[in-house]
Amino acid sequence: MSAALVKVLVVAVALALDVFAVSVGAGVRGVPGGLKIRIGIAFACAEVGMNILGAGLGLVAGHLIGDYAGYIGFAALFGLGIYMMRESRSDLGPASRLDLSKGRGLLLASIAISLDSLGIGFSILYIGVPMPLSLIVIACTSVASTMFGLTLGSVLGRFAERNAAFLGGLLLALTGIVFAGLKALNVG
Repeated sequence: MSAALVKVLVVAVALALDVFAVSVGAGVRGVPGGLKIRIGIAFACAEVGMNILGAGLGLVAGHLIGDYAGYIGFAALFGLGIYMMRESRSDLGPASRLDLSKGRGLLLASIAISLDSLGIGFSILYIGVPMPLSLIVIACTSVASTMFGLTLGSVLGRFAERNAAFLGGLLLALTGIVFAGLKALNVG
């Protein structure tokens, strides 16, 4: 497996942990099987859409600021990771209280969990994997994570919800640091 593909898998897993955290919160209340698929597809579409938007913004920024655009994208990953870790430790967590099965709740939850994908989309152009492959990996990982989180939500409860979001944030922050270091060393 190439180093670039491993990078995409790391990013996809980091995003999936955030999706997993929200899914566990919804799963605590119980979600029927058909709704799991709807939620998984909505989350994956939001993740992919934000990656595309972020990549477009990253491409424009890349033309404007050159080689430094990659570092800015990796800094955004780091910042988003720190933000996710901080939010995972707050008592607010509004996305976990939404009705994710339909309408406004599903839309708001999808947007909320995909905002970190905007920053990842910005930097994904610089990790050396074709964009379609990256989006497929992220979408599949997002759907699988949603299904897993919803299914295990009732068993794992609030402990896993809080810690999965923190772990996802930590992984994003570390990913930003590692990717910036690899770029600086011209590795991968």
